[in-house]
Amino acid sequence: MNAYIFPGQGAQFPGMGKELYDKSATARELFEEADRLLGFGISALMFEGSEDDLKQTKVTQPAVFLHSVILAKTLGKSFKPDMVAGHSLGEFSALAAAGALSFADGLSLVSKRAKAMQKACEMAESTMAAVIGLDDKTVEEVCAKIPGVIPANYNSPGQLVISGSVEAVDVACEQLKARGAKRALRLAVSGAFHSPFMEPAKKELEEAINNTVISQPVCPVYQNVTALPSTDPETIKSNLIAQLTSPVRWVESVNNMIADGASTFLETGPGNVLQGLVSKINKEVTTVKVVID
Repeated sequence: MNAYIFPGQGAQFPGMGKELYDKSATARELFEEADRLLGFGISALMFEGSEDDLKQTKVTQPAVFLHSVILAKTLGKSFKPDMVAGHSLGEFSALAAAGALSFADGLSLVSKRAKAMQKACEMAESTMAAVIGLDDKTVEEVCAKIPGVIPANYNSPGQLVISGSVEAVDVACEQLKARGAKRALRLAVSGAFHSPFMEPAKKELEEAINNTVISQPVCPVYQNVTALPSTDPETIKSNLIAQLTSPVRWVESVNNMIADGASTFLETGPGNVLQGLVSKINKEVTTVKVVID
């Protein structure tokens, strides 16, 4: 069975989407529609902008969403997912690719999400750090004793991202290194994603999600918050709302997809980070990078 997986923020790169635009009439129409919907030339920034241009919050998340969803749509009838999942932002791409969100609604939500997260980041100084080489239980134990920091992204065995106030994250990093972490390093992010620091963004996004039509997807969507498959629009909505302040359970999601029959994981979007994570989670499955012919 085929599981299509969609990357999150951080997968962007200069020139992203240009090949799609050049090769596919469908892609050209969708990029032009995106420029109209957003009210600025995001396609030009994606194709010709610098790394710094793509780091702007209002650009980064919509750019990754657009690359991923447009790539899925250019596959036409050969896009036959048995299941889908996305990492953080990628969950919106997965929902749009699987027909639960329209292209316009998905892009609108992602744009609002990016702006709401940026605002939340500006309200309090917060950050994230990658912890390499420790089991989840040890990281959870250390974080539980430090107010203001929580595990945020369960990416692969021995790779967990923590999130919280700058001070709490720094204290946690020192303690985690003392407990045997190979590395515990702050990430170059603007705030503590997937933590209570995103509560103001969650409240802002909740209204937008509740006012958006979510249809039944063509296949189960394994959602970050529960790591379980969802096809019910109301369940999908409540999980999407909870996502901003809850951990990304990527390891569980991948393991659950494998348990439900997934044997091939097709990364759909920029970069190949998820292929690497899936291979670390389970070496037996096949990972594929989706490209346009």
